[in-house]
Amino acid sequence: MKKNILYIHTHDSGRFLEPFGVNVKTPNIMRLAQEGTLFRQTYCAAPTCSPSRVGLLSGQAPHSTHMLGLAQRGFQMDSYDSHLSNFLRGHGYHTCLFGVQHEAPVTDMLGYDYWFDEDCHHSRFIQRDTAASSHAAEYLLSYKEDKPFFMSVGFINTHRRYPEAPADFVNPDYVMPPMTIPDTKENRKDMADFMYSAKIADDCVGTVLEALKKSGREDDTIIIFTTDHGIAFPFMKCNCYDTGIGVTLIMKYKNNPSAGKVSDSLLSQIDIYPTLCDMLGLEKPEYLQGKSFVSLFDDTEKQINDEIFAEVTYHAAYEPMRCIRTRRYKLIRYFDYHNSYVPANIDGSPSKTEMIAAGLLKQTREREMLFDLELDPLERKNLVNSPDYKEIYEELRLHLEAWMERTSDPLLGTGYRVPKPEGAWVNRLQDLDPECTLSE
Repeated sequence: MKKNILYIHTHDSGRFLEPFGVNVKTPNIMRLAQEGTLFRQTYCAAPTCSPSRVGLLSGQAPHSTHMLGLAQRGFQMDSYDSHLSNFLRGHGYHTCLFGVQHEAPVTDMLGYDYWFDEDCHHSRFIQRDTAASSHAAEYLLSYKEDKPFFMSVGFINTHRRYPEAPADFVNPDYVMPPMTIPDTKENRKDMADFMYSAKIADDCVGTVLEALKKSGREDDTIIIFTTDHGIAFPFMKCNCYDTGIGVTLIMKYKNNPSAGKVSDSLLSQIDIYPTLCDMLGLEKPEYLQGKSFVSLFDDTEKQINDEIFAEVTYHAAYEPMRCIRTRRYKLIRYFDYHNSYVPANIDGSPSKTEMIAAGLLKQTREREMLFDLELDPLERKNLVNSPDYKEIYEELRLHLEAWMERTSDPLLGTGYRVPKPEGAWVNRLQDLDPECTLSE
């Protein structure tokens, strides 16, 4: 009998979770990492929500599926047949969704046999995730279908706006904000609220994992935990820096030879789909662009990819960028003719407000950035014009352009202006309101 698949995912969490050594306590996720395999060098296909999820669940670059922006803003895949839920349903799986999906404007496009989502306002994030985890747990405990299941359980935490942390949760005076923003009182409080949001997500993860164990199906289930992209602070989410594209990936299954180990192999989330095909003994569909990393469970030191790619086209506004990352180097290229920061693509936060007041929107940024990640892991020194790195730059540039051609990137041959879908509420929101905080 084929293995069940439990796919758990959080929103805007990146690697700011306990298994990565940060001071964000997530004991259930930590336990899962210790019992499974933690892949520490995994990157999303896009540091913006719908494209990143479509990348994982289609096994393709988001632009190859036409998923260039957010589902609720008019973007969608050209065909949902390639979505993992539809694919697995066609191979005899019962497919179900609890909580967040962000791949389609209407959930019934995704191929799930059953779904539950108590949609609600941002102020009710706690209730929404608690409801999703509770219903998923009940479903696991009462599951009687004579089929293996693919269950997607999605949590809105740690998306903004964060629920306010109780006074006895953590003292913000002793909290460190992300390295990309100033260490101020307001930002420390904001980070404390993020930590509380992560706790809520972790509690919900624990509810689902405990139900799986009680159901007696844990030994027959592949558990996947991941996050969509970096956290919602300036220079993180919606950016191709590692702070934007770096994600958490944990996988657990019975008799995993690498249980309790970590792998530093360079991976993209588009590699998960072909890996599952190998684990389930299913023929890989031709549209997959990722590489199976199933061999890493036997040898965590093995290298799967020489390079991975990531992209942004639209978020709340048009801001096209593409990047190539190897184990040592990264090249980020911005397209279009706009070389300033796009405030609509920075989620509203105290740090955003502070930076705009300090003159962020008066600054310009370079159109190409080359980083030596061995010497400069924080990506602060742009080497694109350094003669010492000329050959590296040319190699990465050619590889990036070849990938764009190979995957039919719509930026090519369009003057780098990709049209928005009819009726979509995107593009140039910053022209309407320079302090626009509209996001997802």
